Amino acid sequence: MTSPPDHPEPYPHIPPSYPMPPQPAAPSYPHTAPPYPQAPPPYPQGAPSYPQTPPPPQPPQYPHAAPQYPTVPAALPPTAPPIPAQHPHHIDTDRGRVFLTDKQRQTDATAVGNLLLHVPNFLCSLFVVALVSLFFGDFGIVVVLAWLASGALVFHRPTEHALARHVLRLRYPTPQERAKLEPVWREVTARAGIEGRTYELWVEDSDSLNAVAAAGHIVGVTRFAMNGLPNGELAAVMAHELGHHVGGHAWSSLLGYWYALPGRVAWRVLKVCSGLMFKISRAFGCLGIGVLVMVIGSVAVATVTTFYGLPLLILAVPYALAAVGRRSELRADEHAAALGFAPMLAAVLDKLHQQEQWQQAQLTARNGGRPVEESALARLLSSHPDHYTRLHHLQPYLQPPTP
Repeated sequence: MTSPPDHPEPYPHIPPSYPMPPQPAAPSYPHTAPPYPQAPPPYPQGAPSYPQTPPPPQPPQYPHAAPQYPTVPAALPPTAPPIPAQHPHHIDTDRGRVFLTDKQRQTDATAVGNLLLHVPNFLCSLFVVALVSLFFGDFGIVVVLAWLASGALVFHRPTEHALARHVLRLRYPTPQERAKLEPVWREVTARAGIEGRTYELWVEDSDSLNAVAAAGHIVGVTRFAMNGLPNGELAAVMAHELGHHVGGHAWSSLLGYWYALPGRVAWRVLKVCSGLMFKISRAFGCLGIGVLVMVIGSVAVATVTTFYGLPLLILAVPYALAAVGRRSELRADEHAAALGFAPMLAAVLDKLHQQEQWQQAQLTARNGGRPVEESALARLLSSHPDHYTRLHHLQPYLQPPTP
């Protein structure tokens, strides 16, 4: 037997190859993955250092919660500039179709009363015209008839224009003034159902608050009323004057004034003549004055007796006409209030009252600080009611409607 060797023979690193069945050859690729090492490569001591990204910024810490600010949208849609606040008495004058009433004019009780009260003045004027007609001989009757027919001139447009221009001191409005007045006038006449083109708008160059209804077709306003009032208050003033036209107050007053004009002229002539005679009689002392008084007294008594006391009515006519005039003003106020202008008209009346108080203060200052009080007879002859009476009659239209 042979003994084993002292050092065994090392095994080969590659196991013996056994016969294998023939295998098809693997396809050869142009590149093959590189062989990986059996063990991972050694890393240096410590964790690998990667580039660190900076942490996100943190909001600052406040002792209290941060205030909440309103968020503003990125873009706002374009908006129109704010419309300025309008006067509370501003009215809209954009109106479409207008409905007209059947009765454009009428003659109310105040117009009829005005005509009746002018009858004594008319008779006195007729007497004066008859006396003047005696100087024309056979043509005297023509003079009387011509005077009677002259009343138709009240409704004659050229005569109205002459009256407005030379007596009332009115003028035609400028294009700018017409552009301001006509829309307001259209609104007033549309509410009343009146044909606005029947009347003409005129302007008075005055700084006072006033308006006038003249003749048969004229409505005049002052420059202050046109430029210093909101269009609603201007409409109230125009509606008031339209009430005078619709009720027949304007033409009846003008007609009565026209037929009373000869008597007025004769009365002024008598006053001037009596004044001259009184001055002459003073040169003769008390005897001359006594003779003058006897002559004038005898003429007055003969006149009153001849006409059965009718001339005495002339003394009371001015007070009665003033009362009827005050009533016509209240009727015109009611007409404007019924069209929806009661608050505007009340505001205008307040401004008129302030204007009267200012004028009263001016008179007091000129009188050395002593107030100038109006007499009772002057109040009876006033053609307009006082401020408080007009406001009292407007109260039913200023009350809110009851449900």
